[in-house]
Amino acid sequence: MNPIRRIRRITAVLAGLALACLGLAVATPAAFAMRVPAPGGGADVTVPAQPPVQVHTAVVGGMTGWQTALIAIGAALVAAAIAVLLDRARTARREPLTAGA
Repeated sequence: MNPIRRIRRITAVLAGLALACLGLAVATPAAFAMRVPAPGGGADVTVPAQPPVQVHTAVVGGMTGWQTALIAIGAALVAAAIAVLLDRARTARREPLTAGA
């Protein structure tokens, strides 16, 4: 492989990893936030109790099982087709092997 191509590929991989890390850092939820008490409040400050969280299931408007299976099968077929096309493209770009002496 050409050294310039190798450097470009390594640079592209490192840039992709850096962008992935940046995306994770930006998308970090606010779950890591803390409540800081007001200055001078001390331990006497009472926090009102929050009502319990109500959980609603998706039974009424959810997706049926056959639709989920159909989406999974479609995604698998698309992934397989893309893999075959990429393999054929990579095979076509390879230089033919020459027989040794």
